[in-house]
Amino acid sequence: MDKTPPKPPVKYDMNGLRYIMRELRRPVTGCAWDLEQDFKSIGAYTVEEAYEVVDAIYKQDYDELAEELGDLLLQPLFHAQIAEDMGLFDFDKVVWNICDKMIRRHPHVFANENGEVIELTDGLWQRIKDEEKAAKPKRDGHLLDEIPHFPALKHAQKLQNKAATVGFDWPDVEQVKDKIDEELNEFYAEVEAGDKAKQQAEFGDLLFSLVNYGRHLGLNCDAALQSTNDKFISRFNLIEDALKTQNRHFRDASLDELEALWQDAKGKNK
Repeated sequence: MDKTPPKPPVKYDMNGLRYIMRELRRPVTGCAWDLEQDFKSIGAYTVEEAYEVVDAIYKQDYDELAEELGDLLLQPLFHAQIAEDMGLFDFDKVVWNICDKMIRRHPHVFANENGEVIELTDGLWQRIKDEEKAAKPKRDGHLLDEIPHFPALKHAQKLQNKAATVGFDWPDVEQVKDKIDEELNEFYAEVEAGDKAKQQAEFGDLLFSLVNYGRHLGLNCDAALQSTNDKFISRFNLIEDALKTQNRHFRDASLDELEALWQDAKGKNK
């Protein structure tokens, strides 16, 4: 087998990126790490890269956004190359699928074989999606199999919403509240017992119950936590800025000083 190192692509364009991905996965001359990866291992990076794109958007850092979009673009190429290596499909199939889907879902934009477009109406997009879903072969499975594996907090709320559609739900919000108290007591019991594995399991149960309570109150639990994260970042930054004006670091301040700065930051950022 040829061990000659590959040359870089002539052009840094989409074809060049596809060439790079093929060479990274090429046996003998490729990258050992890239060759070891599979769909599941790369899946974690796909989610991470998507969040980094969103982070750049929130920061309004458009140089970073251009870089992060490139990192994200690499992900479908990576998955498609793994699939091609396994004889499943290739990147051209991925592109064909999305082109076909976007044209099919925009019949008010793209003309049909008769050169006609249809009138845009409310619910058109969802109706087409429902038709596509109905046309797919039915798979034996379970109700909750329909829910994609979102990040854990969002996943929990979607699972609960789906279960509620078939009546698997507490009828009274007070019962959900009682469940939180029950799960909290079980968690505390495992903390006292000192078993880390059981602590983690009970902590998960507690979080799931809190999400269920928020759902019953009509809250978006993922958005609620993100809002708190943003608030914490803002207040923490205020503390850091206050220390910098004194030419000090966090390690130079006592807990009492940090608490006072935190309370001051809370007053400025509610």
